[in-house]
Amino acid sequence: MLTIALLRTPEAEIFGPRRRDGTGRARFRARDALPRASDYISSTMLIAIPATALSMAIMSMRNTTYSIQTSVYVVYLDGIGLVGTTIGILFAAVEIASGFGSLFAGRAMRLGDPQRTMLSGTVLSILLIATTPLLGGIFALLLLSQAVRGWLEGVIQPVILAVQGRAAGRHQQGAVVGLRQTGQRLTSILIPPLMGAIADCWGASESFVIFGAFMLLLCVPLALIARRAAHSAPKQEVEPRLAD
Repeated sequence: MLTIALLRTPEAEIFGPRRRDGTGRARFRARDALPRASDYISSTMLIAIPATALSMAIMSMRNTTYSIQTSVYVVYLDGIGLVGTTIGILFAAVEIASGFGSLFAGRAMRLGDPQRTMLSGTVLSILLIATTPLLGGIFALLLLSQAVRGWLEGVIQPVILAVQGRAAGRHQQGAVVGLRQTGQRLTSILIPPLMGAIADCWGASESFVIFGAFMLLLCVPLALIARRAAHSAPKQEVEPRLAD
């Protein structure tokens, strides 16, 4: 079915739009596959778009919960006596709930401001992972926390992709995807050693609370930016109408 779908999909423009006269298409050249400094610069400049910058920050913060889960979270669960099968069930719960959460993303886009949805979901996800030591190692509570967090993250990711896709131009979709992947890889590199250093100094349980509090503080300026953007959007819509 996937092969049939790909065969029926219209051919994409490889580089740039078609010519104005409608004839021909930009030809692929071997040197176009080589890295160019201009490509990196133009991709980085997409951060100048407010919606892209805000969604990038939220995506990076959302990815921190995953980085915590694959590092200190496992060490903590092992330390409180959970066996490998139980830990695997907790990880599976996140993925299952995330799949169902993604199906709700379309409605979430229509219910309210997407940026507010992204930010509020990220704040709740951080709270759920940060309060892990407060659950007392009770498996039912850990499972519920994982399921709720997975559902939230499943909702958030498609919303972020939609916001970034709308903010970027038609021929910049690949660039914004690459920029998003770079941000995710960066957090995946920085968060585990940072969490490990905090755990070494204050303990594994305390590292959840300390890092969670730090991430929530970072959400404050993002909330102010999102609020300002929400207030300025109606003004930007009214001004062109007055000009007409």
